[in-house]
Amino acid sequence: MSAPEVRYAKSGGVHIAYQVAGDGPFDLLYVPGFTSNLHENWEPPLDRVFGRLSSFCRLILFDKRGTGLSDPIEGAPTLEERMDDVRAVLDEAGSERPALFGFSEGGAMSLLWAATYPQRTRAVALWGAMARTTYAPDYPFALPREAYVEARDELFIPYFGVGTMIAEIFSPSALDNPAFVEMAERNQQRQAPPGVVMKIAEMYLDIDVRHVVEAISAPTLIMHARGDRAVNVRHGRWLAEHIPGARYVEFPGIDHGVIYTNPDPVLDEVQEFLTGARPIAEPDRVLATVMFTDIVGSTERAASVGDTKWRQLLEAQQRAVRAELERHRGREVKSTGDGFLATFDGPGRAVRCGQAIVDCVKRVGLETRVGLHAGEVEVMGDDVGGIAVHIASRVGSMAGAGEVLVSETVKGIVAGSGLRFEDRGEHQLKGVPDRWRLFAVAG
Repeated sequence: MSAPEVRYAKSGGVHIAYQVAGDGPFDLLYVPGFTSNLHENWEPPLDRVFGRLSSFCRLILFDKRGTGLSDPIEGAPTLEERMDDVRAVLDEAGSERPALFGFSEGGAMSLLWAATYPQRTRAVALWGAMARTTYAPDYPFALPREAYVEARDELFIPYFGVGTMIAEIFSPSALDNPAFVEMAERNQQRQAPPGVVMKIAEMYLDIDVRHVVEAISAPTLIMHARGDRAVNVRHGRWLAEHIPGARYVEFPGIDHGVIYTNPDPVLDEVQEFLTGARPIAEPDRVLATVMFTDIVGSTERAASVGDTKWRQLLEAQQRAVRAELERHRGREVKSTGDGFLATFDGPGRAVRCGQAIVDCVKRVGLETRVGLHAGEVEVMGDDVGGIAVHIASRVGSMAGAGEVLVSETVKGIVAGSGLRFEDRGEHQLKGVPDRWRLFAVAG
């Protein structure tokens, strides 16, 4: 979807940039982490995240003061000032009682808002959040303040805006992805300059909202990655233990910045929590050429040669077919013993692979037939489905021994490839609407 209009709300003397997307039955305020930029929210990969959120609610996004498109700041912002900013944005957007989705450092402000303004809080969802940043005797799993200061001064600030550093800390699973590292570097540079980041870091080290969490009455969802390298998972577990009635979901993985790397499981939980219904996953649909192979007269041949010999023939046939699939860049979907279902991203390679399979299986001592059709298939894990698969199966069942039979769709796509075809006329394919013209590959 296209990026919504950027608007501004006045909070004291500071202009806070915000956007509104979607028109669902309730409002959801997304509270970002350390830094953000509204423009990047509608660029890959975040456009899919906020597109999904805005599909079931009226989504409100904003850049915190000092970051992104909002006004720069003089000193370190306080949580109270940021709450004032949120109130200004909500008032300007006409939002009376939103749900809040707090990410990382945005979680503490979301909790403080929910405790302070219960009448203006529908629900709270948190990812990778913490009630306190640094170590305390009664909060022993957080890093000491000195360790944070050392990391900030020697690692974070000097290398701020370097994509590999951002990925290593927040999304280490994507560290080996050059495109991700480039995107992380570009976005970080747009979110805030180093001087502002230093000021925000000062405030970050002082966060402690432990005293307010037991006052939260809104429904609360807490989510955390078990191996989160930026915020220890025990922060999330502590929140779940101390917020009355909180629901806690712990995910596998090591990424703190999960909305960049694997957002769908998190968004599924948020949607179910806020709407009461988990979304029905839409299958991935891709254009592919579907191949079915089948040994001709397999039952009779098995009866004539006996079990041992037949098993040897099947194994030889399977090795031969798999070798040709690999050579022609086909993907084996499944084997049925005496046949295969495979897909190709190019119909020309599929046709030539079918010819090669017929020849190599014949050398094994068996006759096979091949059916091909090109169309949109549903990818369901390792399997495929959809009408294109059914058509390919029916085409294959009508092929003769040693024949590669294709639908007119395949013939039309490979025009100009040098492949020759013989018209086999129109046929009614069992269970498939309309009549289909089929062609045998010649030569």
